[in-house]
Amino acid sequence: MGRKPDGKLRRGWTTGACATAAAKAAYTALLSGSFPDPVTITLPRGRTPSFALATQRLGEGWASAGVVKDAGDDPDVTHGALVVATVRPAPPGAGVVFRAGEGVGTVTLPGLPLAVGEPAINPRPRAMVTNAIAEAVDAHGGHGDAEIEISIPGGEALAQRTWNPRLGIAGGLSILGTTGVVVPYSCSAWIHAIQRGIDVARANGCRHVGACTGRTSERALQHLRGLPDLAMLDMGDFAGGMLKYLRHHPIPRLSVGGGFGKLSKLAMGHLDLHSGRSAVDRTVLARHMAHLGAARGLIEEASAASSAGQILELARSANVALADRVAELARQEVRAVLVDEIEVELLIFDRCGDLVGAAGRFDG
Repeated sequence: MGRKPDGKLRRGWTTGACATAAAKAAYTALLSGSFPDPVTITLPRGRTPSFALATQRLGEGWASAGVVKDAGDDPDVTHGALVVATVRPAPPGAGVVFRAGEGVGTVTLPGLPLAVGEPAINPRPRAMVTNAIAEAVDAHGGHGDAEIEISIPGGEALAQRTWNPRLGIAGGLSILGTTGVVVPYSCSAWIHAIQRGIDVARANGCRHVGACTGRTSERALQHLRGLPDLAMLDMGDFAGGMLKYLRHHPIPRLSVGGGFGKLSKLAMGHLDLHSGRSAVDRTVLARHMAHLGAARGLIEEASAASSAGQILELARSANVALADRVAELARQEVRAVLVDEIEVELLIFDRCGDLVGAAGRFDG
Protein backbone atom coordinates (compact mmCIF):
# COMPACT_ATOMS: atom_id res chain seq x y z
CA MET A 1 0.00 0.00 0.00
CA GLY A 2 1.34 3.43 -0.96
CA ARG A 3 1.93 6.42 1.24
CA LYS A 4 -1.23 8.11 2.49
CA PRO A 5 -1.63 11.56 0.88
CA ASP A 6 -1.76 14.66 3.03
CA GLY A 7 -5.01 16.56 3.56
CA LYS A 8 -8.62 15.49 3.55
CA LEU A 9 -9.20 12.34 1.52
CA ARG A 10 -12.12 11.73 -0.80
CA ARG A 11 -14.29 8.68 -0.11
CA GLY A 12 -15.43 6.33 -2.85
CA TRP A 13 -17.83 3.49 -3.60
CA THR A 14 -17.42 -0.27 -3.20
CA THR A 15 -17.86 -2.76 -6.01
CA GLY A 16 -21.07 -3.79 -4.21
CA ALA A 17 -22.48 -0.27 -4.46
CA CYS A 18 -21.54 -0.04 -8.15
CA ALA A 19 -23.09 -3.43 -8.89
CA THR A 20 -26.25 -2.34 -7.06
CA ALA A 21 -26.54 0.85 -9.11
CA ALA A 22 -25.94 -1.01 -12.37
CA ALA A 23 -28.49 -3.69 -11.47
CA LYS A 24 -31.17 -1.17 -10.49
CA ALA A 25 -30.66 0.80 -13.70
CA ALA A 26 -30.83 -2.35 -15.85
CA TYR A 27 -33.90 -3.74 -14.10
CA THR A 28 -35.64 -0.39 -14.31
CA ALA A 29 -35.00 -0.36 -18.07
CA LEU A 30 -36.32 -3.91 -18.33
CA LEU A 31 -39.56 -2.79 -16.65
CA SER A 32 -39.98 0.68 -18.16
CA GLY A 33 -37.97 0.71 -21.38
CA SER A 34 -35.65 3.50 -20.26
CA PHE A 35 -32.55 3.76 -18.08
CA PRO A 36 -32.41 6.13 -15.11
CA ASP A 37 -29.19 8.11 -15.55
CA PRO A 38 -27.96 8.90 -13.01
CA VAL A 39 -29.43 6.10 -10.94
CA THR A 40 -29.96 6.51 -7.19
CA ILE A 41 -29.61 3.66 -4.70
CA THR A 42 -30.08 3.30 -0.94
CA LEU A 43 -27.05 2.15 1.04
CA PRO A 44 -27.30 0.09 4.26
CA ARG A 45 -26.91 3.16 6.50
CA GLY A 46 -29.50 5.19 4.62
CA ARG A 47 -27.27 7.23 2.33
CA THR A 48 -28.70 7.70 -1.19
CA PRO A 49 -25.89 8.34 -3.71
CA SER A 50 -26.42 8.67 -7.45
CA PHE A 51 -24.27 7.01 -10.12
CA ALA A 52 -23.78 7.98 -13.75
CA LEU A 53 -24.06 5.14 -16.23
CA ALA A 54 -21.04 4.36 -18.39
CA THR A 55 -22.87 1.80 -20.54
CA GLN A 56 -26.51 0.94 -21.22
CA ARG A 57 -27.99 -1.67 -23.55
CA LEU A 58 -31.55 -2.92 -23.90
CA GLY A 59 -32.51 -6.07 -25.80
CA GLU A 60 -35.39 -8.50 -26.08
CA GLY A 61 -35.87 -9.85 -22.55
CA TRP A 62 -32.66 -8.40 -21.12
CA ALA A 63 -31.04 -5.12 -20.11
CA SER A 64 -27.48 -4.23 -19.21
CA ALA A 65 -25.95 -1.21 -17.45
CA GLY A 66 -22.43 -0.40 -16.37
CA VAL A 67 -20.91 1.90 -13.72
CA VAL A 68 -17.24 2.88 -13.47
CA LYS A 69 -15.98 2.34 -9.94
CA ASP A 70 -14.65 5.44 -8.19
CA ALA A 71 -12.74 4.40 -5.07
CA GLY A 72 -12.00 8.00 -4.10
CA ASP A 73 -8.47 8.45 -2.79
CA ASP A 74 -8.11 4.83 -1.69
CA PRO A 75 -5.39 2.82 -3.51
CA ASP A 76 -7.98 0.24 -4.55
CA VAL A 77 -7.05 -2.28 -7.24
CA THR A 78 -10.54 -1.98 -8.75
CA HIS A 79 -10.55 1.83 -8.99
CA GLY A 80 -11.64 2.73 -12.53
CA ALA A 81 -13.01 -0.75 -13.29
CA LEU A 82 -16.30 -1.08 -15.16
CA VAL A 83 -18.92 -2.95 -13.13
CA VAL A 84 -21.70 -4.30 -15.36
CA ALA A 85 -25.06 -5.82 -14.43
CA THR A 86 -27.06 -7.76 -17.01
CA VAL A 87 -30.62 -8.47 -15.91
CA ARG A 88 -33.08 -11.01 -17.27
CA PRO A 89 -36.50 -12.08 -15.98
CA ALA A 90 -36.48 -15.15 -13.73
CA PRO A 91 -39.36 -17.61 -13.27
CA PRO A 92 -42.11 -16.46 -10.89
CA GLY A 93 -41.14 -17.15 -7.30
CA ALA A 94 -37.43 -17.44 -8.07
CA GLY A 95 -36.60 -14.13 -6.37
CA VAL A 96 -33.26 -12.54 -7.20
CA VAL A 97 -30.77 -15.03 -8.62
CA PHE A 98 -27.08 -14.11 -8.97
CA ARG A 99 -24.68 -15.18 -11.70
CA ALA A 100 -20.96 -14.56 -12.16
CA GLY A 101 -20.13 -12.95 -15.49
CA GLU A 102 -16.75 -12.11 -16.99
CA GLY A 103 -14.20 -11.13 -14.37
CA VAL A 104 -16.26 -12.10 -11.33
CA GLY A 105 -15.00 -15.12 -9.41
CA THR A 106 -16.61 -18.33 -8.24
CA VAL A 107 -16.17 -19.85 -4.77
CA THR A 108 -14.23 -23.13 -4.89
CA LEU A 109 -13.30 -23.72 -1.23
CA PRO A 110 -15.42 -23.90 1.94
CA GLY A 111 -15.00 -21.31 4.65
CA LEU A 112 -16.33 -18.19 2.95
CA PRO A 113 -19.84 -16.87 3.73
CA LEU A 114 -20.96 -18.35 0.38
CA ALA A 115 -21.45 -21.94 -0.72
CA VAL A 116 -18.93 -23.62 -3.00
CA GLY A 117 -19.98 -23.00 -6.61
CA GLU A 118 -21.65 -19.67 -5.86
CA PRO A 119 -20.62 -16.41 -7.54
CA ALA A 120 -18.24 -14.42 -5.32
CA ILE A 121 -20.85 -11.76 -4.61
CA ASN A 122 -20.83 -11.27 -0.86
CA PRO A 123 -23.99 -11.37 1.28
CA ARG A 124 -24.23 -7.61 1.93
CA PRO A 125 -23.95 -6.63 -1.77
CA ARG A 126 -26.54 -9.32 -2.55
CA ALA A 127 -28.87 -7.74 -0.02
CA MET A 128 -28.21 -4.28 -1.49
CA VAL A 129 -29.03 -5.49 -5.01
CA THR A 130 -32.17 -7.29 -3.81
CA ASN A 131 -33.32 -4.09 -2.07
CA ALA A 132 -32.65 -2.07 -5.24
CA ILE A 133 -34.73 -4.49 -7.31
CA ALA A 134 -37.57 -4.06 -4.80
CA GLU A 135 -37.29 -0.26 -5.15
CA ALA A 136 -37.58 -0.59 -8.92
CA VAL A 137 -40.67 -2.81 -8.52
CA ASP A 138 -42.27 -0.24 -6.21
CA ALA A 139 -41.70 2.46 -8.80
CA HIS A 140 -42.51 0.56 -12.01
CA GLY A 141 -44.39 -2.62 -11.15
CA GLY A 142 -43.25 -6.13 -12.00
CA HIS A 143 -42.82 -9.22 -9.83
CA GLY A 144 -39.20 -8.76 -8.72
CA ASP A 145 -38.00 -12.15 -9.94
CA ALA A 146 -34.75 -11.49 -11.78
CA GLU A 147 -31.47 -13.08 -12.81
CA ILE A 148 -28.60 -10.67 -12.14
CA GLU A 149 -25.28 -11.34 -13.85
CA ILE A 150 -22.42 -9.16 -12.57
CA SER A 151 -19.35 -8.70 -14.76
CA ILE A 152 -16.10 -6.76 -14.43
CA PRO A 153 -14.23 -6.80 -17.77
CA GLY A 154 -10.57 -7.49 -17.04
CA GLY A 155 -11.43 -8.65 -13.52
CA GLU A 156 -9.64 -11.98 -13.82
CA ALA A 157 -6.31 -10.22 -14.33
CA LEU A 158 -7.03 -7.73 -11.54
CA ALA A 159 -7.85 -10.61 -9.18
CA GLN A 160 -4.24 -11.81 -9.39
CA ARG A 161 -3.34 -8.66 -7.42
CA THR A 162 -5.76 -9.59 -4.63
CA TRP A 163 -6.06 -12.44 -2.10
CA ASN A 164 -8.79 -14.17 -4.13
CA PRO A 165 -6.67 -16.99 -5.58
CA ARG A 166 -5.45 -17.90 -2.08
CA LEU A 167 -9.02 -17.83 -0.75
CA GLY A 168 -10.19 -20.25 -3.42
CA ILE A 169 -12.06 -17.67 -5.49
CA ALA A 170 -11.42 -18.67 -9.10
CA GLY A 171 -11.83 -16.70 -12.29
CA GLY A 172 -12.06 -13.15 -11.06
CA LEU A 173 -12.83 -10.58 -8.40
CA SER A 174 -15.22 -10.58 -5.47
CA ILE A 175 -18.09 -8.13 -5.20
CA LEU A 176 -17.46 -6.61 -1.77
CA GLY A 177 -18.63 -3.90 0.59
CA THR A 178 -20.57 -3.82 3.85
CA THR A 179 -21.57 -0.16 3.84
CA GLY A 180 -21.19 0.67 0.15
CA VAL A 181 -18.62 3.35 0.99
CA VAL A 182 -14.83 3.08 0.60
CA VAL A 183 -13.03 4.91 3.40
CA PRO A 184 -9.56 5.79 2.08
CA TYR A 185 -6.70 3.95 3.77
CA SER A 186 -9.05 2.30 6.26
CA CYS A 187 -7.49 -1.02 5.18
CA SER A 188 -10.84 -2.73 5.75
CA ALA A 189 -10.44 -4.89 2.64
CA TRP A 190 -7.04 -6.12 3.88
CA ILE A 191 -8.34 -6.99 7.35
CA HIS A 192 -11.42 -8.61 5.78
CA ALA A 193 -9.09 -10.76 3.64
CA ILE A 194 -7.08 -11.84 6.70
CA GLN A 195 -10.27 -12.91 8.45
CA ARG A 196 -11.56 -14.80 5.41
CA GLY A 197 -8.14 -16.45 5.08
CA ILE A 198 -8.45 -17.78 8.63
CA ASP A 199 -12.00 -18.98 7.88
CA VAL A 200 -10.89 -20.81 4.73
CA ALA A 201 -7.89 -22.39 6.48
CA ARG A 202 -10.11 -23.67 9.30
CA ALA A 203 -12.81 -24.95 6.98
CA ASN A 204 -10.24 -26.89 4.96
CA GLY A 205 -8.69 -28.58 7.97
CA CYS A 206 -5.46 -26.60 8.26
CA ARG A 207 -3.84 -27.14 11.65
CA HIS A 208 -0.83 -24.92 11.00
CA VAL A 209 -0.91 -21.45 9.43
CA GLY A 210 1.75 -18.87 8.69
CA ALA A 211 1.40 -15.09 8.98
CA CYS A 212 4.09 -12.75 7.65
CA THR A 213 4.85 -9.06 7.35
CA GLY A 214 5.93 -9.19 3.71
CA ARG A 215 6.61 -11.28 0.61
CA THR A 216 10.24 -12.14 1.39
CA SER A 217 9.43 -13.54 4.83
CA GLU A 218 6.34 -15.24 3.47
CA ARG A 219 8.26 -17.12 0.79
CA ALA A 220 10.93 -18.09 3.31
CA LEU A 221 8.48 -19.26 5.96
CA GLN A 222 6.31 -21.17 3.50
CA HIS A 223 9.35 -22.98 2.12
CA LEU A 224 10.75 -23.70 5.60
CA ARG A 225 7.49 -25.14 6.91
CA GLY A 226 6.08 -26.61 3.67
CA LEU A 227 2.74 -24.90 4.11
CA PRO A 228 0.17 -24.77 1.28
CA ASP A 229 -1.00 -21.43 -0.09
CA LEU A 230 -4.33 -21.58 1.75
CA ALA A 231 -2.45 -21.84 5.05
CA MET A 232 -0.64 -18.53 4.48
CA LEU A 233 -2.30 -15.45 5.99
CA ASP A 234 -1.53 -12.04 4.46
CA MET A 235 -0.92 -10.34 7.80
CA GLY A 236 1.19 -7.43 6.53
CA ASP A 237 1.21 -4.67 9.14
CA PHE A 238 -2.01 -5.85 10.77
CA ALA A 239 -0.69 -8.18 13.46
CA GLY A 240 -3.40 -7.08 15.88
CA GLY A 241 -6.27 -7.65 13.45
CA MET A 242 -4.97 -11.10 12.60
CA LEU A 243 -4.30 -12.16 16.19
CA LYS A 244 -7.59 -10.91 17.59
CA TYR A 245 -9.58 -12.81 14.97
CA LEU A 246 -7.45 -15.93 15.43
CA ARG A 247 -8.05 -15.77 19.20
CA HIS A 248 -11.78 -16.33 18.58
CA HIS A 249 -11.27 -18.67 15.59
CA PRO A 250 -8.23 -20.71 16.71
CA ILE A 251 -5.95 -22.92 14.65
CA PRO A 252 -3.56 -25.18 16.63
CA ARG A 253 -0.25 -23.88 15.26
CA LEU A 254 0.81 -20.39 14.17
CA SER A 255 4.14 -19.40 12.64
CA VAL A 256 4.74 -15.65 12.54
CA GLY A 257 7.50 -14.44 10.24
CA GLY A 258 8.90 -11.09 9.28
CA GLY A 259 11.82 -8.74 9.02
CA PHE A 260 13.78 -7.55 12.02
CA GLY A 261 12.41 -3.99 11.99
CA LYS A 262 8.73 -4.93 11.82
CA LEU A 263 9.04 -7.64 14.43
CA SER A 264 11.07 -5.34 16.70
CA LYS A 265 7.97 -3.16 16.84
CA LEU A 266 5.84 -6.19 17.68
CA ALA A 267 8.33 -7.07 20.43
CA MET A 268 7.77 -3.59 21.86
CA GLY A 269 4.01 -4.21 22.08
CA HIS A 270 2.88 -2.55 18.83
CA LEU A 271 0.15 -4.55 17.07
CA ASP A 272 -0.03 -2.16 14.11
CA LEU A 273 3.34 -2.39 12.37
CA HIS A 274 2.84 0.34 9.75
CA SER A 275 5.66 2.88 9.67
CA GLY A 276 3.17 5.72 10.07
CA ARG A 277 1.66 4.28 13.23
CA SER A 278 4.57 2.72 15.10
CA ALA A 279 8.34 3.11 15.13
CA VAL A 280 11.42 1.09 16.08
CA ASP A 281 12.94 2.35 19.35
CA ARG A 282 16.72 2.21 18.93
CA THR A 283 17.27 2.85 22.62
CA VAL A 284 15.24 -0.23 23.53
CA LEU A 285 17.21 -2.37 21.07
CA ALA A 286 20.46 -1.05 22.53
CA ARG A 287 19.24 -2.02 26.00
CA HIS A 288 18.52 -5.53 24.74
CA MET A 289 22.11 -5.71 23.48
CA ALA A 290 23.35 -4.62 26.89
CA HIS A 291 21.22 -7.33 28.51
CA LEU A 292 22.90 -9.84 26.18
CA GLY A 293 26.37 -8.70 27.28
CA ALA A 294 27.39 -6.52 24.35
CA ALA A 295 30.40 -4.26 24.78
CA ARG A 296 29.75 -0.66 25.75
CA GLY A 297 31.11 0.70 22.47
CA LEU A 298 28.80 -1.56 20.49
CA ILE A 299 25.81 -0.44 22.56
CA GLU A 300 26.68 3.20 21.85
CA GLU A 301 26.94 2.44 18.13
CA ALA A 302 23.53 0.78 18.22
CA SER A 303 21.99 3.75 20.02
CA ALA A 304 23.26 6.05 17.26
CA ALA A 305 22.36 3.75 14.35
CA SER A 306 20.08 5.04 11.61
CA SER A 307 17.93 1.93 11.20
CA ALA A 308 16.90 -1.35 12.77
CA GLY A 309 18.75 -3.17 10.01
CA GLN A 310 21.99 -1.44 10.92
CA ILE A 311 21.52 -2.43 14.58
CA LEU A 312 20.95 -6.03 13.56
CA GLU A 313 24.16 -6.08 11.51
CA LEU A 314 26.11 -4.63 14.42
CA ALA A 315 24.74 -7.37 16.68
CA ARG A 316 25.41 -10.15 14.19
CA SER A 317 28.98 -9.00 13.56
CA ALA A 318 29.64 -9.25 17.32
CA ASN A 319 27.78 -12.58 17.71
CA VAL A 320 25.16 -10.94 19.95
CA ALA A 321 21.88 -12.90 19.68
CA LEU A 322 19.72 -9.81 19.41
CA ALA A 323 17.37 -11.26 16.78
CA ASP A 324 16.64 -14.27 18.99
CA ARG A 325 15.81 -11.98 21.92
CA VAL A 326 13.52 -9.83 19.76
CA ALA A 327 11.87 -13.00 18.46
CA GLU A 328 11.21 -14.21 22.01
CA LEU A 329 9.75 -10.87 23.10
CA ALA A 330 7.58 -10.69 19.98
CA ARG A 331 6.40 -14.25 20.62
CA GLN A 332 5.39 -13.23 24.14
CA GLU A 333 3.32 -10.37 22.71
CA VAL A 334 1.63 -12.75 20.27
CA ARG A 335 0.86 -15.27 23.00
CA ALA A 336 -0.58 -12.51 25.19
CA VAL A 337 -3.29 -11.92 22.59
CA LEU A 338 -4.02 -15.55 21.70
CA VAL A 339 -5.60 -18.37 23.68
CA ASP A 340 -3.21 -20.81 25.33
CA GLU A 341 -4.19 -23.71 23.04
CA ILE A 342 -2.44 -22.10 20.05
CA GLU A 343 1.24 -22.99 19.73
CA VAL A 344 3.36 -20.11 18.42
CA GLU A 345 6.76 -19.84 16.79
CA LEU A 346 8.36 -16.55 15.81
CA LEU A 347 10.83 -16.41 12.91
CA ILE A 348 12.90 -13.39 11.83
CA PHE A 349 14.32 -13.29 8.31
CA ASP A 350 16.77 -10.91 6.70
CA ARG A 351 16.22 -9.22 3.34
CA CYS A 352 17.56 -12.28 1.51
CA GLY A 353 15.08 -14.57 3.26
CA ASP A 354 17.68 -16.17 5.54
CA LEU A 355 16.59 -17.04 9.07
CA VAL A 356 18.43 -14.81 11.58
CA GLY A 357 16.33 -15.14 14.75
CA ALA A 358 13.75 -17.50 16.19
CA ALA A 359 11.75 -18.35 19.29
CA GLY A 360 9.56 -21.36 20.05
CA ARG A 361 10.66 -23.19 16.89
CA PHE A 362 8.46 -26.17 16.09
CA ASP A 363 11.44 -28.14 14.76
CA GLY A 364 13.55 -27.48 17.83
